[in-house]
Amino acid sequence: MHKHGGKKSKQSNSKSSRDHLQRTSQSISLHGGSIGRQPEASPATGSTSQYGKNSFEAGSSSRGKEMSRLVLNPIKNHKPESYEDMNLDISSMLLSSLEMHLPSYMLGASRNNKASYMRGILQDYVPPALRYRDQKQKEYREKIMSNYQPLHQELYTIDPVAFFVPAFLKAIKDNTEQSFRSIMSEPAPGIFTFEMLQPRFCELLITEVEHFEKWADRTKLHVMRPNTMNQYGAVLDDFGLQTMLKKLMEDFISPLSKVFYAEVGGSTLDSHHGFIVEYGSHRDVDMEFHVDDSEVTLNVCLGRQFSGGELYFRGMRCDKHLNTMGHSEEIFDYSHVPGCAVLHHGRHRHGARATIAGHRVNLLLWCRRAPQGA
Repeated sequence: MHKHGGKKSKQSNSKSSRDHLQRTSQSISLHGGSIGRQPEASPATGSTSQYGKNSFEAGSSSRGKEMSRLVLNPIKNHKPESYEDMNLDISSMLLSSLEMHLPSYMLGASRNNKASYMRGILQDYVPPALRYRDQKQKEYREKIMSNYQPLHQELYTIDPVAFFVPAFLKAIKDNTEQSFRSIMSEPAPGIFTFEMLQPRFCELLITEVEHFEKWADRTKLHVMRPNTMNQYGAVLDDFGLQTMLKKLMEDFISPLSKVFYAEVGGSTLDSHHGFIVEYGSHRDVDMEFHVDDSEVTLNVCLGRQFSGGELYFRGMRCDKHLNTMGHSEEIFDYSHVPGCAVLHHGRHRHGARATIAGHRVNLLLWCRRAPQGA
């Protein structure tokens, strides 16, 4: 599918898993790895230990225990467990990623024992500041959930008929590549555009975010922004919309990504980062050239009235060549239309031009997967 760029469909899952582990451990942020990856950033390099090039080490021998280890190459055919329900002080996504790198004798241990083993490693390996930020995120969300009263309760569970336009619903119900392509355009390789959301849903979501931001202002709560590039907008998971977004990904985006992004794990998406961005006067103006911290990205314009703000895409590249020029066939510019979606590979290089008038609001859903083995 993706003819252009450096991350090819035959790239080994082992490298993909290592990249995911590096991405996750380096991006532990207030939103579980929500930092956008910019082309200027260099890829991290692995390190070796006294155990050889195939292992990481952590722990302190002064504790009178055997030094804990992680193996460098992920364990073949091992499916990591989910730790989301364990209410830990460490990102559940990070633990799932690390599980792929446990020594073989630990893979059969109970989930609690594996979590304890990995937490022990992280206490020595992850800087205290990162552990503190993860705990701060947990406290931040708990404070919101115990005090914030939603404006539109109907947004918090998916009502497909109220959310989506009929053509999109029918295509998802038929669940074939032909039905998907009947409602989609592919103006550039790997980039799909289609009508998706009902106008009323778009307006309800905008006003819910505005209601949350006004509540935060009244209560003197500092709103955590979606990533390091956006100074406006909000993370939807922070005020209770994570269940709705999870269902959106699993039931409505995964069927598409299974067909069009299989080479990057589109059929095994298992986590998300969902947020709103706002552009215009007294808000963010544009978005610099970057790639997303996702396997698959959904970008839907919610409205309202605005001029400018076009997305521009410039093809895909490996980490070493993120700043190279795009070829003519890779150049694609897209003008936002309220209710219409753009679906693309997270590694597809893109940016947004200045919103020169009005107020543009977009829903972003970064869809991710944990490593699936070598």
